[in-house]
Amino acid sequence: MHIALFIKDFAVGKEFSKDGLPTKSGAEFHGENHAKQLIQRGNSVTIMAKKRYWFTKARENLDGIDLVRLHEPARWFEIFIRLFTTHRDIDAFYIIGTPKFAVWAVLYAKLMHKPVTLALTGKAEIFDGNANWRNRILSQCTNYIATTHEIRQGFMEKGGVPEVKISVLAHGIDTTRYPITNPGIKKTLRQENNIPADAHVLLFCARVVLNKGIDTLIHMWPIIRAKDPKSFLIVAGGGKHELIRALRKLGQENGNSVRVLGEVHNTSDYYRLSDVYVFPSRHEGLPTSLLEAMSSGLPAVTSDIGGCDDLIFNDKTGYRVDSESADVFAEKVLYLFENEQERETMGQRASKLVKDMCDYTVVVPHLEAIIKSTSSEGKDYLRHEEYGLWQSR
Repeated sequence: MHIALFIKDFAVGKEFSKDGLPTKSGAEFHGENHAKQLIQRGNSVTIMAKKRYWFTKARENLDGIDLVRLHEPARWFEIFIRLFTTHRDIDAFYIIGTPKFAVWAVLYAKLMHKPVTLALTGKAEIFDGNANWRNRILSQCTNYIATTHEIRQGFMEKGGVPEVKISVLAHGIDTTRYPITNPGIKKTLRQENNIPADAHVLLFCARVVLNKGIDTLIHMWPIIRAKDPKSFLIVAGGGKHELIRALRKLGQENGNSVRVLGEVHNTSDYYRLSDVYVFPSRHEGLPTSLLEAMSSGLPAVTSDIGGCDDLIFNDKTGYRVDSESADVFAEKVLYLFENEQERETMGQRASKLVKDMCDYTVVVPHLEAIIKSTSSEGKDYLRHEEYGLWQSR
């Protein structure tokens, strides 16, 4: 089957903005990974995205993906021309997010009686189905994918999408890249990174921006460090220059206990040498870094927000607390530091949960079936039998 994947942007321009932020979004990573996984299952995939820069090619092949960049100001016209000429063999449409030009793919799919699936990976993308003509068209897709239960509720309540059309499905990760560690490997990795073997290590791995709760992290760390002088904080991720400087100053003021790594492309070793994952974010879809940490066997202390409540079950896989409560974050982290057996048990449960529901081998067959389906039969694939439905706040 030939699948057309529509996404706003796709891997163009500089890697970082002038402020220090990585420019490639989570949706782009998901789009690329889904395309590669669908190709491995015998499909062909064309990605259609904006052409933002004069130096990028209008069409090229990237690792087996047919990438088409649409020209402004007539992207809608180019879509129709391609779908009736160079890409007339498209069988199904898969839209990630709500790029404005994707409405023309929806109209074409309806005209040609082909299935079109719309997936949202973040709460901010939820659209009002009655707000304008574009949104009314977006509310007429064949199938919908919500990566969290919060997004599913938004589809129904704000988008006016019938529940039967919505499947709850994780975007997925390759859990083989994030295995549970063992004491020997952890000891070796700590030696290689000059981290004491007996230190309690807290890891944060995400963009260094305020929306990810960096200010909460900065406030909690002195509390943790005061009660556990051997504790160590690792921050992995690119972000705002001023926040990077603030974290480095934090480390200097607390016994050089903070390691600020910047952007890291291979994070597996840092999960494996750590003890607890912390994630004080204020807004999320289904956090990829949290999936990776859990797969690696780390219990997590996270904000009590949508996305995290699909994964973190209090006293089972970690703890959810108010995103602004630095003292409660510190309390839960210290509890996990001090209780090794509970920490390991929670980490094992976390790893099993992610492998059961979020590994590509589980997710992609469902994704493929939804994209190809011409009739709606929404299902909840983000439900763990041991814990039941997600814990609502």
